[in-house]
Amino acid sequence: MPTLLKEEREVITAGIDVGAKTVKVVILKDGQILSRAKVLVGFDQRTSAEGAFDEALRLAGLSSEEIEHVTATGVGRKEVPFAETDITEVGAAAKGATFLFPSARTIIDVGAEEGRAVKCDETGKIKDFAINEKCAAGAGAFVEAMSRALEIKLEEMGEISLLSKKAVPMNAQCTVFAESEVVSLIHAKTPKEDIARAIHDAIASRIASMVRRVGVEREVALIGGVAKNIGFVDSLRRSLGVDLLVPDEPEFVCALGAALVAREER
Repeated sequence: MPTLLKEEREVITAGIDVGAKTVKVVILKDGQILSRAKVLVGFDQRTSAEGAFDEALRLAGLSSEEIEHVTATGVGRKEVPFAETDITEVGAAAKGATFLFPSARTIIDVGAEEGRAVKCDETGKIKDFAINEKCAAGAGAFVEAMSRALEIKLEEMGEISLLSKKAVPMNAQCTVFAESEVVSLIHAKTPKEDIARAIHDAIASRIASMVRRVGVEREVALIGGVAKNIGFVDSLRRSLGVDLLVPDEPEFVCALGAALVAREER
């Protein structure tokens, strides 16, 4: 039997996204996702990355020797010793989102510690981007802190906010001051659903301002772990005045983008 050319062989690659809170891994085979894995980031980023990679390999039924190329992304991308190449979070976001949504021209990525807005062309090439990295009030950590103040489970915040019938302004731009404002609203007997909506509206307002700096071009895709929060999605949709494309597994999109880059780099 003749040997297949490199372009004709089945190509298996992996992308690993070492974020502030979790490590995500995606393994691809000829552009199809074989497995996904996610673990919490521990004290040692390298150990966490290795653990997530091993879990993804187990789920795919593969050994590390069968992975042709690994590309890392995320804040801890330099802490992945088994990655041959790395790519910025912005580049990975654009690559992964446009793979899932070829019509997307504006990509919004909101994770635990920061938010990003990317404007790209039809090939996924970056035209402009902005990052909110100086304040957690523009990221998932803000919602998590506010859920503790409200004594509501984080995963319930979105559903509760959708029950709100009244918009309540939240003026504080800092997580510390916002928590004090939430306490004041609780003491004023403000319904929890209205406070939850105010929290999501506040973070959505900050993200929308960042997105407008790079320009809103249809279609708009929302990725990152916070995209799983339906309350935030609703608030951001209202704030931007556009529909949002949200994938089924939004927190894995950057890892997917890295795996796609790995396929090009092999």
